[in-house]
Amino acid sequence: MSGRWAPQLAILWDLIIATVVATVAVQYRALSWWDVAIGVAMAAALIARRHAPVRVFAAVAVLGAVQVAFASAIPAAYDVALLVAMLAVVTHSPDQTAVYLSGLVVAAGVIVVAVVRIDTDWPGSILDYPYLAEQAIVLAGSSALWLIGYVLRTNRERGLVLAERAATAERERDHLARLAAADERAFIARELHDVVAHSLAVMIAQADGARYVLDTDTERARQAMGTVAGTGREALDDMHRIVAVLRGAGEAEDAEDRRRRGLGQLGTVVERARAAGLDAESRIEGDTTRLSPAEELTVFRIAQESLTNVLRHAGPGTRVAVTLLVEPGRAVLEVRDDGRGGIAPTVGGGNGLLGMRERVAVHGGELSAGPGADGGWVVRAMIPVREDA
Repeated sequence: MSGRWAPQLAILWDLIIATVVATVAVQYRALSWWDVAIGVAMAAALIARRHAPVRVFAAVAVLGAVQVAFASAIPAAYDVALLVAMLAVVTHSPDQTAVYLSGLVVAAGVIVVAVVRIDTDWPGSILDYPYLAEQAIVLAGSSALWLIGYVLRTNRERGLVLAERAATAERERDHLARLAAADERAFIARELHDVVAHSLAVMIAQADGARYVLDTDTERARQAMGTVAGTGREALDDMHRIVAVLRGAGEAEDAEDRRRRGLGQLGTVVERARAAGLDAESRIEGDTTRLSPAEELTVFRIAQESLTNVLRHAGPGTRVAVTLLVEPGRAVLEVRDDGRGGIAPTVGGGNGLLGMRERVAVHGGELSAGPGADGGWVVRAMIPVREDA
């Protein structure tokens, strides 16, 4: 409620102050109409003190100089307008120089008034002037009022800075949270694609093979259906793990559990591709212990997705070789097939190649995919490896 009516209350307060100053000025009509005119003009100027504090103070100061030159009451009670205008500059003006000048002008005005009164009202020594203490109190009071206004200004500015810092920190937290959520969604999307695409490709190939040999080779059909069931169970386990992360149940799961897929399962993937009809083989050279769990997962998923693409686009009977070479500073994975590479998707096309590029980019590596020199299709991924991994 107070925030809603704050502007109206501020205007009302300014009008009240102006009315009081004008009323006080009118009381000097018996001495001089100069006092009335100057006091009312000061009061009128105070109405705009919040919107133009420096100009209002300048106008009131000029009127104070006119008062010293022509008015009878020096000082007068309506001179409080000069203090109100000074406070407006201290609290509302963005110009720091004007803040200091306003205090100096008021102090100079008090001194000038004291000198004028001494010169006109007291013939004796300045040390014996009876109103000297009064002028000193006015000067001290004006200085204290300026200091109070400056402290309030400093506290307000400090509060604004702290509020801005808090807002900036909150925006940064929200931004980091969105980045983390986007990274998590990208990770889950890649995992879902790899699990579903690879598993379904293998299951479809095995199911088709079982259907073809069901009447002629029951044992092979039984083995194919067993592969379908095993692949389905494994895919279901992976789906449960990913869904648990989505629901929040897997938040306590550590990084090792989330990246439990690695080079240890690469042979299983190659064997499954071989069972689906590919002439697949794998070869690993170098010290694989150099790879971190995250790098192992990337290598595993790229090999899995590449074999899935071979199965989908080149068909059964295609010869495919999976080669991993771990060297000092990098690991190079190459998946090369001799199938109908010309009809495979281009880089940047499907979600599979896009996911592979995203996985490699996380490690600062490079991925290339395209037709081989001798036909077929070649996927090559280079991942930098830290020496202390």
